[in-house]
Amino acid sequence: MEEKSLSFKNLSSREYQGHKKKVHSVAWNCLGTKLASGSVDHTARVWNIDPHGHGKVKDIELKGHTDSVDQLCWDPKHPDLVATAAGDKTVRLWDARSGKCSQHAELSGENINITYKPDGTHIAVGNKEDELTILDVRKFKPIHRRKFNYEVNEIAWNTTGELFFLTTGNAGTVEVLAYPSLKVLHTLVAHTAGCYCIAIDPIGRYFAVGSADSLVSLWDISEMLCVRTFTKLEWPVRTISFNHTGEYIASASEDPFIDISNVQTGRSVHQIPCKAAMNSVEWNPKYNLLAYAGDDKNKYQADEGVFRIFGFENNQHS
Repeated sequence: MEEKSLSFKNLSSREYQGHKKKVHSVAWNCLGTKLASGSVDHTARVWNIDPHGHGKVKDIELKGHTDSVDQLCWDPKHPDLVATAAGDKTVRLWDARSGKCSQHAELSGENINITYKPDGTHIAVGNKEDELTILDVRKFKPIHRRKFNYEVNEIAWNTTGELFFLTTGNAGTVEVLAYPSLKVLHTLVAHTAGCYCIAIDPIGRYFAVGSADSLVSLWDISEMLCVRTFTKLEWPVRTISFNHTGEYIASASEDPFIDISNVQTGRSVHQIPCKAAMNSVEWNPKYNLLAYAGDDKNKYQADEGVFRIFGFENNQHS
C-alpha cells in the first residue's frame, strides 16, 4: 500500500490547451495513443499523446457540431474512429486521422451521454429528455428507441455487452437491463440520492456508481451486490474511472481534488489537486495516465478550455 501511494507522489500533471471554452469530456482511444476532448465551444479535438511524455503534442480539430459537445467515445476496436454526442441533436462519427466526419445521425433531443458496445457494433445515446437511442454503427441508423419516465444519467454496457446499465435520478437506483432485449433484470437501490455516473472495471468483475450523495459504490457484477463504498469526496460525484488493471478508481466532483483509491481496500492512495469542479476523468487503457477536465477559469473568469493528464514522471520534459 505505502509503496503504491509513494509512486503516485512522484508523478505530475501536464496541461493541454486548445479549446476556447470549457472541456466537458475526455476519452482515450483503444491503444491509449490518442485522446479526444469535447467542449462547450462546439468542437472536439484529437491529441496524439506519447505515454512517456516525449515529443511535441499534435492535435486536430473536429468541426461540424453547432452546439456543445457533451460526451464522446472511441470505437473500442478501431483506434481512429471517435463518436461525439452534442446539444445540436446530432451524433457524429469522425476519422481522427483526417478530422473528417464520416457519418452523422439526426436524433430527437439534446444528446448528453454516449457509449460504445464493447464489440464496436452499436452506440447508445442518451438525451436531456431521458430518451435512449441505440444506433447500428455500420448503417449509422437508430435500431431502438426508448423513452424513460425518470431521469436517465450516464449509461454503459458491461464488458461482454450482455448487460446494459442506466444510472438514474430516480431515488438512487441503477437499472440493469438485458441486452439486446432491454428487459429490466435488476433495479438496484444503490444510493440515497440520484446516481450520476458509472464505470465498468476493465477486468469485468465490478462496476462503480457515483452519486449525488457524494459516495462511490463498488458492485460485484456477478452477484449484483455492493462490495464497498469510497467516501473521500464531499460533493456530488460527477465522474469516475477505473485504471487499466482494475486496481485503482478515480473519482471527482466539486471537491478541490480528484481522489484515487485502491479498489480492493477502499483506501485513498492519492489526491490530485484541482482548481475547479471536474466534468470528466478517464484512465488510459494501457498506462497509468489519468486525463481530467473541468470548469477551469482564468483570472478574468473566462473559461480556460484546458484539460490535464496526470501520471508523467517529473523528470520527463517534452
